[in-house]
Amino acid sequence: MKKDQLFSRRRVLIAGAAAAGAAGAAGLLTLGGEPTAPVVPASGAPVRRIPMKPSAYRLQPLTGYGPPRTAPGRTLVRHEPLLRVSGRGRTMVLTFDDGPDPRYTPDILDTLRAYDVRAMFFVCGEMAADNRDLLTRMADEGHVVGNHTWSHPLLTRLSRSRIRDEMERTCDVIEEAYGDRPEWFRAPYGAWNRAAFQLGAELGMEPLAWTVDTLDWTTPGARTITRRVEDGAAPGVVVLSHDAGGDRSQSVRALRDYLPQLLDSGYHITVPRRHYA
Repeated sequence: MKKDQLFSRRRVLIAGAAAAGAAGAAGLLTLGGEPTAPVVPASGAPVRRIPMKPSAYRLQPLTGYGPPRTAPGRTLVRHEPLLRVSGRGRTMVLTFDDGPDPRYTPDILDTLRAYDVRAMFFVCGEMAADNRDLLTRMADEGHVVGNHTWSHPLLTRLSRSRIRDEMERTCDVIEEAYGDRPEWFRAPYGAWNRAAFQLGAELGMEPLAWTVDTLDWTTPGARTITRRVEDGAAPGVVVLSHDAGGDRSQSVRALRDYLPQLLDSGYHITVPRRHYA
C-alpha cells in the first residue's frame, strides 16, 4: 500500500492497540550533553543560529556496543517502550511517523530547518524505498530516522518471522538511503509484544513510544493540533505527529504554529544523542 491507503485500517485498530501498547509504560530515555540552541524571541524575527554539523546530532544506542551489524543482539531487551526523555532544562523531542511522503515531509523539513531544529522520523520501509532522497536529506540536516516497519501492520497479529522481515527490510532500506542503520523503532499503532521487543533488540534498536499524541491522523484542524502540543508541553515530553498516511496538511500548518511558540517558551527541541556504555 502507498500513501493514503497505507492506513485504511487505522480507525479500526488504533483505539485498542495504542492503549495496550503505550498506556501505562513509564520508560525514560536519557539525553546527554545536548547542544544549546538560541531561543526565538517573543517579538521580532528569529535569532540567526549557527548550524551544527549533522554528525553532532546523530543517534547512538543507549546501551552502546556500536552499530547493529558490528554487535547484533547485544541491545537491552526491554519489556515496555521508552516514553519520555530526561535531559538538561526544558528538553522535548518531536517525532513524525509513517513517511516519508513527498507531499508533506519536505514542508516539515523546511520548517525544522528554518528554526534549526532536529526531529525524529519513524519511517515505513515501503514509503522510504520510493522516497530515498528524503532520507538522504534527513541525514544531511541532522535528523534521526527510526524503523516503523515495512508496511505498518499490527505486529501482534504476525508471526515472529513476519515481524523480523518487516523490521529487517526497513533497516536495510534506511541504511542504503540514510547512511546508517536505524537504532530506534516504533511499533505501528503503538501495539507492542514480546517478539517486537526481542527482535528490535537483536537488530540493535531501542523501542520509543510517545508522551503526547496529537491525534493529527484524525484531521482535527491545525489549531487543535497546535493546542494539544502546547497543552502537553513539558520537560521530557515526546510528541507524536505524522507526515504521511493521509492528508497531513494540517500537521504541516500546526508545526509552523507551535514550533516557534515552544522555542519562545524556552524549550530545547532536540533528538537523542549517541553515547556508549
